[in-house]
Amino acid sequence: MVVEVKALACQLPAELGLPLARFSLGELRRAVIERGIVATISGTTLWRWLSEDAIRPWRHRSWLFPRDPDFAAKAGAVLDLYAGRWRGRRLRPGEFVMCADEKTSIQARARIHPSLPPGPGRVTRVEHEYERAGALVYLAAWDVHRAQVFGRCEPATGIAPFERLVEQVMVQEPYRSARRVFWVLDNGSSHRGEPCVRRLRERWPRIRVVHLPVHASWLNQVEIYFSVVQRKVLTPAAWRSTDELAAQLRAFESRYTAVAQPFEWRFTRRDLQRVLADLPQGELAA
Repeated sequence: MVVEVKALACQLPAELGLPLARFSLGELRRAVIERGIVATISGTTLWRWLSEDAIRPWRHRSWLFPRDPDFAAKAGAVLDLYAGRWRGRRLRPGEFVMCADEKTSIQARARIHPSLPPGPGRVTRVEHEYERAGALVYLAAWDVHRAQVFGRCEPATGIAPFERLVEQVMVQEPYRSARRVFWVLDNGSSHRGEPCVRRLRERWPRIRVVHLPVHASWLNQVEIYFSVVQRKVLTPAAWRSTDELAAQLRAFESRYTAVAQPFEWRFTRRDLQRVLADLPQGELAA
């Protein structure tokens, strides 16, 4: 009986002909009774049975199945760089790894009334209404092993704004005289494919572009920095202009760089192989 209940909880409601997106505890209790698995059962007992195997059908997470047939090879190369290796050899002194991307359409929102600070028994209060004061793009490059961030604000995305970010980094030491600088990039339109590789190599011969597989931005370490920016700078939003927003982004960038440490990246090639092995058969070939 317990096994049958757990088996039911591990099915999608749609597979059972139920008009539900996912099971709640109450809906699952109703389903097991309607199907005659048990005559009656309390929510507490059902919860206890499911907790024995950490089954939580009311929870969900979003996921993108990898569609790139070379997903393992491309992702593995990036993971090797994070571990300080390239094509089976340790990175040498004078070789650096940069992760770069854009955080698009950051809105400057001028609140109708100023925010109220916290006090005893009161959280910070932020006015719900706001006036739009424009939007900008924040581009950033993260040095994986030196924990340095380089950013700039632009009015829009595009090849030219991205290459201005690359130039901003490459004219500085130690990158200007480096042996090689690996740039880990996703497949956004500003830096997609072989045309991007050619453009950057023509201007900066020391650059080696390493593209992530499609839909693998979660492997780009600069996204971790962007998540920090989202939590500490952009939420809640309150700026009277894009100039004010840009100034705060750049000020935070300096503040963060002053104390930053390399991210403790623990996802390795072995973890990647395990994740891919757990996918349903045929997903990588689809």
